[in-house]
Amino acid sequence: MKANRILYPILYSIIGGLIVLFSSNFFKTETTSVVYSNNDSKPFRLTSITTSAGEQTDFTYAAELTVHGVVHVKTKAMQSQPSYSFGNPLFDYFFGPQFRQEPRPIMGSGSGVIISKDGYILTNNHVINNADNIEIVLNDKRSFDAEIIGTDPSTDLAVIKVDAENLPFIPFGNSDNLKLGEWVLAVGNPFNLNSTVTAGIVSAKARNINILSSNFAIESFIQTDAAVNPGNSGGALVNLSGELVGINTAIASQTGNFTGYSFAVPSSIAQKVAMDIIEFGEVQRAILGVTIRELTAALAKENNIKELKGVYIDGISENGAAAEIGLKKGDVILEVNGVEVNSVTQLQEQISRYRPMDKVEILVNRDNKKKQYEATLRNMRGGFEIVRSGEIATVLGAELQEADVKTLRKLGIQHGIQVVKLKNGKLKDQGVKEGFIITRINRSNVKTVKELNQILQRLSGGVLIEGVYPNGMVAYYAIGL
Repeated sequence: MKANRILYPILYSIIGGLIVLFSSNFFKTETTSVVYSNNDSKPFRLTSITTSAGEQTDFTYAAELTVHGVVHVKTKAMQSQPSYSFGNPLFDYFFGPQFRQEPRPIMGSGSGVIISKDGYILTNNHVINNADNIEIVLNDKRSFDAEIIGTDPSTDLAVIKVDAENLPFIPFGNSDNLKLGEWVLAVGNPFNLNSTVTAGIVSAKARNINILSSNFAIESFIQTDAAVNPGNSGGALVNLSGELVGINTAIASQTGNFTGYSFAVPSSIAQKVAMDIIEFGEVQRAILGVTIRELTAALAKENNIKELKGVYIDGISENGAAAEIGLKKGDVILEVNGVEVNSVTQLQEQISRYRPMDKVEILVNRDNKKKQYEATLRNMRGGFEIVRSGEIATVLGAELQEADVKTLRKLGIQHGIQVVKLKNGKLKDQGVKEGFIITRINRSNVKTVKELNQILQRLSGGVLIEGVYPNGMVAYYAIGL
């Protein structure tokens, strides 16, 4: 019995040891398997750097893709000097012709973006405005003279063209898809430093900075912190896929140089403006026919508007698209074709995408209830027709041409558009005679027939025409458009 008492504990100990050893080896195998699984490469793919377009964290892909599509725009304008003779030979007799000062050249510099392989270039209107000569220098140093196809001061955009083929160009992207904090590149020629690329993030969208002086200015800028300086105007703002999402236009600065804020016209506006100018020579601007203002908390409280969203209608244009469908003062526009609008700039941007005769769905808040309307947009004159460059001459009832150098020199002026032949129309109705030279429209200088067309296309209502007859008599005429 005593021997059994000794053997049983020993036997139990041996069996227990075997169980522990077996268990240890079993669980050790399982633990090792989990460790190997953790060393699998799959978890590291969550933070891996890929090289596919638009997902990479470096900027070389977008920079290489776009730098050849941005050009240097060099302009020369002849600054008019005052002349006091007005073609009077007695003035020349007493003071001499040398008293007349010759025009002095003013040089300018900016950037542009090639948007088609056959030479169409998108830039800022202020880059080429009043230019007498435009030279385009490509990234490969080739140089071309450019002609102005059309301008749009309302968005500060212009389209110019060079006679060339198979040019590298930057495709349009969708600026609507940009997100706050997304990386973008600015490509341009600041301070005449060709093909400069800087990087930044999207700081804000639909920004209005009240920089454009046009009566129908559309400001819905992309704000970035990419470095933009004088000479960058008209250059490209691109996403990391190398797509054009904006045209760099302005900076916020007290010194004139970059201090952290730059602004670009979004491609949603720029593409439509460019395509209109190329197709029609003019921008086909559609309007809803409303006066609008921001919906503030105070305005909402005053008008018992419970939801602080949308854009407040402060007035309705008679016979406009809004009046036609029954919109009223006090309505709040919430959406245009399903896109929310919560500021004046957002609403302007949405409407600017359409042409006259386009139909849009308008969602409004009226008396705190949502109502849906379909509006047919109209042009700036309240009609539906598409307006093409050159048609304004028919309205004026005149054949026009640029005045010859001899006549300009005799009159002591630098530029003018001469009425060669009168027909029935606005000019004849106001007593204009053949030979009259138009020098200014609403105090804006006009140098070419195309420029005259562009200015008049943007105006409505009363228009003041200034000019001079070949005998030196200055005249003013007011016409209605």
